[in-house]
Amino acid sequence: MDFALAVICAFLSFLESIPQLDIVALVVLIIIGIIIILFIRLLLMLIPAVLIAIVVWFFTNSLFWAGIAFLVIAALSVLKKL
Repeated sequence: MDFALAVICAFLSFLESIPQLDIVALVVLIIIGIIIILFIRLLLMLIPAVLIAIVVWFFTNSLFWAGIAFLVIAALSVLKKL
């Protein structure tokens, strides 16, 4: 029990030596990194939908049908991930 208390006290004294600005900056950078990773995964998941929408727009010259194709393929991609 004394060893665990000593480790906890050492850890807390180590945290007190780090400036608060560094801790806040670390937390903010971790949050930004997680957001970037999630955004990249979303973009990779939507690549097939974008490609199909471009092909549909090329053949029909209609943004409406390209949008419908994008939504259908994106919904199927999301359902496939579930």
